[in-house]
Amino acid sequence: MMPPYEMSADEGDPPKEGDTIKSGAPKNPEIETADEDEVVEALRTVYDPEIPVNIYDLGLIYDLKVADNGDVAIRMTLTAPACPVAGSMPKEVADAVARVDGVGEVEVTMTWDPPWTQANMSEVAKVALDMF
Repeated sequence: MMPPYEMSADEGDPPKEGDTIKSGAPKNPEIETADEDEVVEALRTVYDPEIPVNIYDLGLIYDLKVADNGDVAIRMTLTAPACPVAGSMPKEVADAVARVDGVGEVEVTMTWDPPWTQANMSEVAKVALDMF
């Protein structure tokens, strides 16, 4: 069972710059550490319920680091601070990554700088949303 996440904002409130959400537990050192591609695949399972494209291809993940011990640090944003899932999506991201074999503790840090724009989207997302 994973320990509860930590977040400085109230669960239903939009996260503030620098809010951190945690999930997972230290990785068993006998298990091979997950690579970045495996973490990206987990991120691609998380969707904004109003947009039929995953958060990775939407360009909401600004930075991703996998440490040798399996801990993962993610810096992410949302399409807008008032996004209806702003209070829950960062936890969903942390939990999705924490479920990957070979991942230890996950820390998701929110940022609003630079603000998200459609230019952040991958070509796959632009095609899926017919934005050409």
